[in-house]
Amino acid sequence: MMERYQEINAKTIDKRTERHMKKEEILQILQDNIAKVMIGNEQTIRLLLACILAKGHALLEDVPGTGKTVMAKSIAKSVQAEFGRIQFTPDMLPSDVTGLNYFDAKSGEFVFSPGPVFCNILLADEINRATPKTQSSLLECMAERQVTVDGVTRTLEEPFLVIATQNPLETLGTFPLPEAQKDRFLMQISMEELSSGQELAMINRFLKDEPLQTLEPVCAKEELAALQEQCREIYIHSDLLNYIVEVIHGTRRHAKVSGGVSPRGTLAFVRASQGYAMVQGRDYVVPEDIRAVAVPVLAHRLSMAGFGEGRKEERRVIEEVLQTTALPMEEWSKR
Repeated sequence: MMERYQEINAKTIDKRTERHMKKEEILQILQDNIAKVMIGNEQTIRLLLACILAKGHALLEDVPGTGKTVMAKSIAKSVQAEFGRIQFTPDMLPSDVTGLNYFDAKSGEFVFSPGPVFCNILLADEINRATPKTQSSLLECMAERQVTVDGVTRTLEEPFLVIATQNPLETLGTFPLPEAQKDRFLMQISMEELSSGQELAMINRFLKDEPLQTLEPVCAKEELAALQEQCREIYIHSDLLNYIVEVIHGTRRHAKVSGGVSPRGTLAFVRASQGYAMVQGRDYVVPEDIRAVAVPVLAHRLSMAGFGEGRKEERRVIEEVLQTTALPMEEWSKR
């Protein structure tokens, strides 16, 4: 796999075609590499890669044992970047995330000890087990890519991505994520259910081997940062931008919703659509890209108006809005 990646970088063709080919090939290599560990979950992998390209953070929510942590670690090991992990617990303090200043008796000065958040890819495992105070220590990191401790602000190195996991069923010893915290996640994604054949393939794959331990990086962090910049150049037709705005306003007008998607969510919707189009190998967005990311990007941003809460109800609202919002017909690749 690494040899194929190096061969792509060595191609000597014109600059525009080279960049386009590298973009497509690197993303496909990333998907193939993650699939060495993960069975099924092709759509989950595509959504996570779209999230990364859009410079967003992902919240993986599902029951225990579905592969959330393995998925996050597979993505981290596929990129040659610094990886950090925090196992959240109720007794964890904000300084355990961001770092702290301590007095060094030898030098007679205060020295900053950086926390695990100073990395490129951070796995925030079981994030809802931490108190809201500790959860909020990630807000500045996720929104502004920086950490402020004792009045001193330190910038986090790009690329910076948070992949958090949580269990939606267990409530003992957990703290629901505040709305402000959930809104910082570009997508909230659930793992896909495996078919009988896929589950049998998983057994055979892990029966004697541990693919995650031998997984090698296939993409440098500089390449990932370059892909993120190219993602901003993905073209979106003005009619599709109007369609996105109509969907957002549809969430605000829905009878079951007390608080619709925020303007931050609007921008996230646009960026995610660009990222998904890029993962699909296109340099322009089509309606299918928008619909593919609508639920992961928008559902967790809704505040329900007493008609029942939960992922299923939020998902139904977004699907209803998509069905009732007229989709214009155009040649989407035309600029």
